[in-house]
Amino acid sequence: MESTLQEVKDESSVVELKSTVHGGVQDVYGEDTATEDQLVTPWSVSVASGYTLIRDPHHNKGLAFTEKERDAHYLRGLLPPVVISQELQVKKMINCIRQYLVPLQKYIAMMDLQGRNEKLFYKLLIDHVEELLPVVYTPTVGEACQKYGSIFTHPHGLFISLKDKGKILEVLRNWPEKNIQVIVVTDGERILGLGDLGCHGMGIPVGKLALYTALGGVRPSACLPVTIDVGTNNQKLLDDEFYIGLRQKRATGQEYAELLQEFMTAVKQNYGEKILVQFEDFANHNAFDLLSKYGTTHLVFNDDIQGTASVVLAGLVAALKLVGGSLADHRFLFLGAGEAGTGIAELIALEVSKQTNIPVEETRKNIWLVDSKGLIVSSRKESLQHFKKPWAHEHEPVKELVDAVNAIKPTVLIGTSGAGRTFTKDVVESMASLNERPIILALSNPTSQSECTAEEAYTWTQGRAIYCSGSPFPPVEYEGKVYTPGQANNAYIFPGFGLGLIMSGTIRVHDDMLLAASEALASQVSQEDYDKGLIYPPFTNIRKISAHIAAKVAAKSYELGLATRLPEPKDLEKYAESCMYSPSYRSFR
Repeated sequence: MESTLQEVKDESSVVELKSTVHGGVQDVYGEDTATEDQLVTPWSVSVASGYTLIRDPHHNKGLAFTEKERDAHYLRGLLPPVVISQELQVKKMINCIRQYLVPLQKYIAMMDLQGRNEKLFYKLLIDHVEELLPVVYTPTVGEACQKYGSIFTHPHGLFISLKDKGKILEVLRNWPEKNIQVIVVTDGERILGLGDLGCHGMGIPVGKLALYTALGGVRPSACLPVTIDVGTNNQKLLDDEFYIGLRQKRATGQEYAELLQEFMTAVKQNYGEKILVQFEDFANHNAFDLLSKYGTTHLVFNDDIQGTASVVLAGLVAALKLVGGSLADHRFLFLGAGEAGTGIAELIALEVSKQTNIPVEETRKNIWLVDSKGLIVSSRKESLQHFKKPWAHEHEPVKELVDAVNAIKPTVLIGTSGAGRTFTKDVVESMASLNERPIILALSNPTSQSECTAEEAYTWTQGRAIYCSGSPFPPVEYEGKVYTPGQANNAYIFPGFGLGLIMSGTIRVHDDMLLAASEALASQVSQEDYDKGLIYPPFTNIRKISAHIAAKVAAKSYELGLATRLPEPKDLEKYAESCMYSPSYRSFR
């Protein structure tokens, strides 16, 4: 119990700007009103001390405990005599992690650190964000999910299964933290481009929430990762002796809907109206239904549909500086018509409609989608899933992607298919022949599923492509010039977006907030970035970017009358920064 209640009290380091403003979760122990140089008490059920204290990830500082703290908290002899700074600990840890040559080993080391010393984990992640983001998130998290049963040591989130039907509220109350502001939930059916990983999908909510804290400054104690286990249709997992989930085929229909309904009801009952629920890696048939069903009653956000759309739209808005024209002047062709593809397409149509005052039904006509059966055209309308129907335009059927490129003549080619190497040489060369600067976004994750590599895109277009991927690719040298590929990573958007919702007490997500987030991100791309051919800013400045996005999202929420935290702060960006969790150690009395 001692290692469980402290985090509420421990989110002491929230006050980076020494402000008395605090960010959302009730400040139960008055720590937010303290400055970082004031002393705080590491409360648990009792004051944590001795062995309990160094086994508690929320308060543990390892060798950074001072001589005075070691005396006050019975730590003498439990630690080697040296006292070192948090900065030196960060240096030591990054050196240790760099020793591992296998990315999964780096992931395991990071998860181990998170379970031992939370503040050091976040300090390390923030200080080395570009290096460690691919470790704690895509692409490495994909492999971690595939092998989650083998590497699982202790739970980082809450597992809710069909066995818990009728008791979900009770299960939520078992979670040690009571003041939750954001839940990331998956049912594991469509993990990245890897398919049904069942209960092993927990790596995704855990990874996303680590980024909510590191990049968006939402306190760890306010974050709850949840996996809803309704079984899996992955036979390989069902036969795996190390599989940690229910050994049965996926529940569907009424049984599935009832479990999700109970979960969503319990979440609001336990945490209130302003709890943000982020749906993650649900299969298409459930993702759209859940978003439309709960979008009017809960504060819900689907990162695969809305987050991806927002980050891609930001990249396209930024790319206009390199290719000229407005969004309305461009033609878009998608390979993939699932959550990501239709989500991005709809947000582009909304933005063009907003800029031109043309009805969205008209702006959709410049956007074409290809699915596994070919170009989505009106003659296929009867057999299409409901979320594809708005994209069925008048055109003769086209089966192959390269033929669709030649017929539609797009300026922008976007891949959200989850199928690797589908932007073939023919396809990319056709884009290059049609456009001086073809925009090619190969967004499927992880890197193995990317529609084409950065090297292929630059080589096949003679270095003319504006290229972005979903997972990171290294720089490419082509004919003596180095090209730095961009990464359309959702981590640019969702942490700042979530912070904006939380700090304003927003009760519903509106499409205009997604557009505000896109515009805010696009505005952060500097001339120096454009000179390198980049359409996204570097991650090194991500907390500042997140604060800017949070401010714009919150401003839109206040404008729409959906914010409940009143009065509205005068300077939303400064307010956002003051709400952000700081991983710096605090001194204990």
